[in-house]
Amino acid sequence: YFGDTAHLPYGDKSKDLIKQYTGRIAEWLIAKDCKAVIVACNTASAYGFDAVEEACNQASISCFNVVDPVVEHVAEFLPDSKIGVIGTKGTISSRVYLNRLKKLAPEIKAVSAATPLLAPMIEEGYFANNISQTIIDSYLSKPTFKGIEVIVLGCTHYPLIKSEVDKYYKGKVKIIDSAEVVARSVARKLTESKLTSTAKTPCKLRFFVSDFTASFAKSSIIFFGERVDLTEVRLWDQL
Repeated sequence: YFGDTAHLPYGDKSKDLIKQYTGRIAEWLIAKDCKAVIVACNTASAYGFDAVEEACNQASISCFNVVDPVVEHVAEFLPDSKIGVIGTKGTISSRVYLNRLKKLAPEIKAVSAATPLLAPMIEEGYFANNISQTIIDSYLSKPTFKGIEVIVLGCTHYPLIKSEVDKYYKGKVKIIDSAEVVARSVARKLTESKLTSTAKTPCKLRFFVSDFTASFAKSSIIFFGERVDLTEVRLWDQL
């Protein structure tokens, strides 16, 4: 895992800069002899996936983003629903979800709105409290989302506020957690390609970050469910 903590959040970065960051990270991961690369960021998936795909194709390895599996899931299982999407400014302004949903399932009604405070809020450890609930409620009460039946958490930070989103909707709106959908999709495709591990011993998990921060170290424990050892790699110092 490589977390680009030196440049997060990506949501307010330019398209060209995101492509540079994601392409460079992909090259570094490939050099670590990866068999597959997942772009675990919606904004990077929207703006930088081409650069990652190019690098992976040259190395003949699989690559995935976090948008396509969600779009495919919604189109297949929820084609008659009104869909809402929340995400960073970059993800929402790219219209990646709306455009791909329209292409795959033209009959789907989908709306979206940027929720720019959520990712930095979560990065700083503000979730599951009165402050975060107030901010989340403010975003979700926008007229844009009136009448939605499904909401897509279009940022890989947002699973940490899933319960708060559910609390706002009182369990009446289906929540699509991209992390769960993407994990199932990747597992299926790796199995189909016969790329799943055959090792009898547990895999070794390695976590790298471009800048070690206490807040990210704290968040990583909540995300992963246990303490993780973060290794700082000053990737851009190596250029």
